[in-house]
Amino acid sequence: MTPTMNNDTQDMQDRPLAQEPRLWQNEQWTAQVIKNDDDDGWAVAMFKDGESEPALVGPWTMGRDKKNPKPLDGSAFITLVKTASEFVRRSEQQLHAQLNQSVTVNGKDSRVTVLLRIVPDEDSPYAVLSAQDEGGESLAEVKVEAGFKFNRQTAQAWVDADFVKP
Repeated sequence: MTPTMNNDTQDMQDRPLAQEPRLWQNEQWTAQVIKNDDDDGWAVAMFKDGESEPALVGPWTMGRDKKNPKPLDGSAFITLVKTASEFVRRSEQQLHAQLNQSVTVNGKDSRVTVLLRIVPDEDSPYAVLSAQDEGGESLAEVKVEAGFKFNRQTAQAWVDADFVKP
């Protein structure tokens, strides 16, 4: 028998840790309303738990007095969390796409997928050039410079040269 969660327990998990006019927080995110240094307005910064830099910063609405920011509330916090989460997800996808590329070219007997995976090491970045057959079996793998020019022509040339290190 699986344990069930009563409404009180569920409410505790969904309830933000902090609920202040300029600071809302849950287990994963913190929204903080800050003074916008560029003008007289306000901004909201979204921090992912454990990160020192905000994942997202955007404009925030002025209050009725046109001097102070509008206080944060539950619906605004939920919207900010969704927006920041989507922004982080898209950034991660973009980084993955930049670091991992592939093309499919003609091999001697079948199509070959050539992949380039860049390893962004701070001291000595490099890339791994690899090839797979149509079934996903590895045909070759070599370490190349991180700045290796990867395109359909260089991939085809590598396959045509029987995977000799470029």
